[in-house]
Amino acid sequence: MRVLFWGTPEFATPPLRALLGEGYDVVGVVTQPDKAQGRSRSTLIPSPVKLVALEEGLPVLQPEKPRGEEFEAAVRALTPDISVVVAYGHLLPPSVIELPPMGTVNIHASLLPRWRGAAPIQAAIRAGDTETGISIMRMVQRMDAGNVLLQAPTPIADDETYGELELRLSELGALALVEALTLLSLGATKEVVQNEAHVTFARKIDRAQAMIDWTQRGEDVARTIRAFDPRPGAFTTQRGLDVKLFGARAAMDARGDAGHVLGIDESGMLVACGEGGVRIGYVHPAGKRRLAALDYAQGRGVSVGDVFGDNGTA
Repeated sequence: MRVLFWGTPEFATPPLRALLGEGYDVVGVVTQPDKAQGRSRSTLIPSPVKLVALEEGLPVLQPEKPRGEEFEAAVRALTPDISVVVAYGHLLPPSVIELPPMGTVNIHASLLPRWRGAAPIQAAIRAGDTETGISIMRMVQRMDAGNVLLQAPTPIADDETYGELELRLSELGALALVEALTLLSLGATKEVVQNEAHVTFARKIDRAQAMIDWTQRGEDVARTIRAFDPRPGAFTTQRGLDVKLFGARAAMDARGDAGHVLGIDESGMLVACGEGGVRIGYVHPAGKRRLAALDYAQGRGVSVGDVFGDNGTA
């Protein structure tokens, strides 16, 4: 089976390595263009998937957008039997999706139809889901709406962060992909149509989603912080300046006015919420390094009674 692999971030590298390890003929890789970094924007940084492709001597395509006659001709010249898409970063046009004889499949980090969209892992943690998983699905023009070929569930631990869960799902996705392609090659897949009545959407992360609302319950605040750990980081304000918070644990027996610091010790900083509270392990002030909550408090003169989410008014 000749596979054309599409992917960009670190999440996509375990599936690519799994295909190579299982002896699949990966005929090429499509990934996002190198990113310009540095003050002069003169340093180009290749994607993690491109680095693996170069390491393995695979042809690499990096279109600004995956469309147009020239690009489709380049894909056609690779003569793939199937395309595999993992967090590539662009929607594919129908002509590209349908180009390989066996079509295009996608690894999606949720148990579809739960959490279609750009940020399913964060959405599952924020919602308090106890289970998530991987779906191997047919790619169609509508976002994450294709038939499901295979699913692999996994529980979400009470204290699991986005970064930790993403890593587990990446490895799980690699195993599920190999199994799905094996079933496809044997003609043994049973494609399942998604139930539209059960669809939920996980929209792209923006600043508003990552802002902590201290009037929520402590459990909800803790989940918000874990959902954006390590990136982009859930944030609040303290003395009018943005700070990102990490290492959150709910403390539902806490009592106090929302956003007020109730206690500070080596176990962290206890902050009251609308109901209960949350214990914060680490604080990352804007433009500074991440600090243990106690070190932050001692260095900034933060004490019991101070307020998070004050917007400079306290």
